[in-house]
Amino acid sequence: MVQRKPWGSRMEDFRCKALIADDDEYFRIAIKSILIGRLGLSEVIETASFDEALERMDEESDGLGIGLFDLSMPGMGSAANLRAVRELFPHVRVAVVSASRRRTDILMALEAGVHGYMPKTMGVEELARAIRSIMDGVIYVPALLAELPPDDGASRFAPSATALPHLTPRQRDVLTLLVEGRSNKEIARSLDLGEGTVKIHLAALFRNLGVANRAAAAVLGSRILGRLPGSAESSE
Repeated sequence: MVQRKPWGSRMEDFRCKALIADDDEYFRIAIKSILIGRLGLSEVIETASFDEALERMDEESDGLGIGLFDLSMPGMGSAANLRAVRELFPHVRVAVVSASRRRTDILMALEAGVHGYMPKTMGVEELARAIRSIMDGVIYVPALLAELPPDDGASRFAPSATALPHLTPRQRDVLTLLVEGRSNKEIARSLDLGEGTVKIHLAALFRNLGVANRAAAAVLGSRILGRLPGSAESSE
């Protein structure tokens, strides 16, 4: 089940690099084989966490054409992070390849703006066709969505309304330094990152916290960090 979306280029004009973000090494090897062997992509970048994926996307942004994300890898946390990826890298096709076949997870990912959702149970040929269609400008929705019964609406990849915002390890580090009043240059030096990469993490952090600027993030961050496990306030 697919929905066409107008894009400026088709796959035959789109020989590019791809990124796989999944903590399952064997699955990354399988997807890499499909991307290079069957679809002819020039290079595949492998990452095992959301933070690592963001940093590599920043480094490889000029030649990157598609990013494939697992929902349950370290740091993913919620669909808010997928929305941040779409906003930060608008030229990259972003898709989910996940073990989850839950209606809520599929719809949540699509609502976040991804270009497709592919269950890991798909066969090699079917998965290759789905990725090809995404790179050709299609929004890929798995046919099984029409057959799935309504679930309880809860997703293990999304926090409850009363839960603390899910912060990746890198987002927590950046937020801690932001609350301390550090500049982007100081944050970059402290975390051994480029200033551009720090800006990427800040933008994702703002989206995750639902704020628009550093001041609001610092105010909210001081409250959040005090309630996270391991903080002084939370241990009292």
